Amino acid sequence: VGAARADARGGEMPPSPVVLGEVVEKEVKQSRSFVGTVEPIRSATVDVQAGGFVETLTVEVGDRVDLGTTLATLRTKTLKIRIEAANAELTLREQTLLELENGSRQEDKDRASARLREAKADEQTAEWKLQAVLKLRADKRASEEELRDAQRAVATAKARRQALEAALALIEAGPRVERIAAAKASVAVQQAEVHRLEDEKERHTIKAPFKGYVVHKHTEVGAWLNVGEPVVDVVALDEVDVVVPVLEDAVAHLKRGMTVNVAIDALTEPYVTGKIHRIVPVADRRSRTVPVKVRVTNVIKDEQPLIKAGMFARCWLAVGKPRKSLFVPKDAIVLGGPKPIVYRHDAEKQIAVPVPVELGVAMDDLIEIRGQLK
Repeated sequence: VGAARADARGGEMPPSPVVLGEVVEKEVKQSRSFVGTVEPIRSATVDVQAGGFVETLTVEVGDRVDLGTTLATLRTKTLKIRIEAANAELTLREQTLLELENGSRQEDKDRASARLREAKADEQTAEWKLQAVLKLRADKRASEEELRDAQRAVATAKARRQALEAALALIEAGPRVERIAAAKASVAVQQAEVHRLEDEKERHTIKAPFKGYVVHKHTEVGAWLNVGEPVVDVVALDEVDVVVPVLEDAVAHLKRGMTVNVAIDALTEPYVTGKIHRIVPVADRRSRTVPVKVRVTNVIKDEQPLIKAGMFARCWLAVGKPRKSLFVPKDAIVLGGPKPIVYRHDAEKQIAVPVPVELGVAMDDLIEIRGQLK
């Protein structure tokens, strides 16, 4: 049934289409009302992992934050200088390693080869002079001292040639494997130091651990915080849990995933639905009740949750004996007023009559109602 409406041009629009559904009778366990309290599904006191002065505090109580949102920062000027120095030292060690890995330059090889050729020539000259002195000595035209000088010159030239041969061989072979390994280890040590300092700097930025709302501030800009001291409290409220203490004799009738009707009187539209998310397996020794958590999807309006932590709530749980009751499709329930209503089709007058109802337990796509319906 739809009422005629006027469009922007002054004409009438056709009635809105509706679907008629039957009121059905089903056997269901009797529902009982339990009172509970709304609690956030997650809460955390965000503290600092490094000591320092609070340089910025970017949030206020009531602000909505996302995962990773920066909440506050600590002063890091000295730490930044240390990071710059560590990066410069890392660059120096990397260049040293690169030089060793690249091996000797061709210019060094050419220079060593030239010196070796010069040494060989000097050795040949010294040998020729020694032979000349030996001939003269045989004719007794050279002294013993001249002979010793010639022999010493040959030995010196030979030693120089051997030294330059060894030097050329080292240049051609390149750096030792041990030196390269030591240089690599030196680079790795400095990289670890840079990472440690960067991690320390990261710990000077306090971020939100999950999506939620800031509900309390523990500090202000300019305050000194030691490691572990709190900054803000954050709660997650996109979904909430209605924690209901259920009598121990009724818990056996409940199971996870059951749909539950919830009324939160503080809301203008108090009736919502949720599902049993957890049944805590420990009863209170004094009250003999078991906490049951009913998970409800919150309504976020202007970045603020309509259902707030600490609100009073009532839940209807199917924990009684089986009985027959009336059910209608869930989509037939109209919320928003002081009481839920359904529209009854008056076939004789062809109109829709609003009927206030009380809600009971849910069963698949149907919901239990009590009111002037049959």
